[in-house]
Amino acid sequence: MAKYMIDDTQVNTSNAKNVWEEDTYFDGKNHVSCVTHSEWEHQTLYLSRKDRYYIVYSSQWQGSVDRAEFVTMHEAAAWLLQNNYDVKKMPENLRKLATSQCE
Repeated sequence: MAKYMIDDTQVNTSNAKNVWEEDTYFDGKNHVSCVTHSEWEHQTLYLSRKDRYYIVYSSQWQGSVDRAEFVTMHEAAAWLLQNNYDVKKMPENLRKLATSQCE
């Protein structure tokens, strides 16, 4: 559980309706994030209990502070695609957006 302030709103990850972890790939030495292209920096997408999408940005770098920001539905759909989520398994409100982003 973590709490973040985004603008004037406090979000609590334990209250999220849904959570999507980033996908990774093995580069021969390390597991690397598909979205950050780093083995040290990570992102997680959440759907808040008020149906707002937000991404938590975290890092393994010493001294770094995790943060969160709200994203649009279009950005959430793009994030899911970038992390290799199946369009058919995405939330219905993102499915059409994701389909329009695929070519």
